[in-house]
Amino acid sequence: MEAVIILFIVIAILLIVFVGAGLRIVRPFEKGLIEFLGRYQRTVDPGLRWIMPFVKRLLKVDMREQVIDVPPQEVITKDNVVVTVDAVIYFEATDPVKLKYNISNFVLAVTKLAQTNLRNVVGDLQLDEALTSRELINAKLREILDDATDKWGTRVVRVEIQRIEPPPDVTDAMHRQMKAERDRRAVVTEAEGQKRSAILRAEGVKEAQILEAEGQAEAIKRVADADKYQKLTVAEGEGQAIERVFGAIHTGDPTPDLIAIRYLEALQGIADGQASKVFLPLEMSGIMSSIGAIGELFAPEGATGVGRPERTAFRRPVPPPEE
Repeated sequence: MEAVIILFIVIAILLIVFVGAGLRIVRPFEKGLIEFLGRYQRTVDPGLRWIMPFVKRLLKVDMREQVIDVPPQEVITKDNVVVTVDAVIYFEATDPVKLKYNISNFVLAVTKLAQTNLRNVVGDLQLDEALTSRELINAKLREILDDATDKWGTRVVRVEIQRIEPPPDVTDAMHRQMKAERDRRAVVTEAEGQKRSAILRAEGVKEAQILEAEGQAEAIKRVADADKYQKLTVAEGEGQAIERVFGAIHTGDPTPDLIAIRYLEALQGIADGQASKVFLPLEMSGIMSSIGAIGELFAPEGATGVGRPERTAFRRPVPPPEE
């Protein structure tokens, strides 16, 4: 009886060990591949799974996005410059069955594939293009790797070039070139500033001269207007004076004797000067008759047998009557 009990206990222990040996836990980011006697049977989702020990086997595949660091390598560019390039590849599994059974070492395969295509992509570019076209290199390399790894059940999410390092002598030459280019830009900018400053100064001088000329023209115009007004005022005054004198003469009714005396005084004023020539009027007959009349005024009575002539009034000629 005791032997039976011991046998049951042993059998129970063996069952517990057998059941415990078949329990497997598939984590949330994993997929489980179950093999039955070496053949793929099915894929299981995350959770607690039991498989028959010694008959079935559970293989776990990580479905998370993973990173592969491509080691640095030397690449010759199109213009025969040796540069050191390294990259980083981000991929994720899309089909765990293909990833497990179609490639034995996916990381090594992708690394070698990336190195080979880096040589091809960077080798088609010149040094300056390779340094400034990282996005282009990343896009081309990602497309090539994604197409190549599709049969391995993975998807290349992105590829990033970490470093493109030229040799030290080329780097030094590039630094000198950059410094020379910046010096050239500084000189050009300074020259453009001086040119702009000279243009602004010239425009300022031009505007100042234009304003000065306009001011002088306005001043000349005002002076001319003032002179014109003054001359008009003087002319009007002289005209009024002449009219008044003319009116006074006709009002005073001067005699021919008085006119002759004033005429002689005017001639005396004309002759009194530094001029070497004296111009006399052409009406000499009228002048001589006036002088003769003046002589008769001062001659004594009886000297000529005639008395003093009567004073006759100088009157304005009367215009003929209108028809």
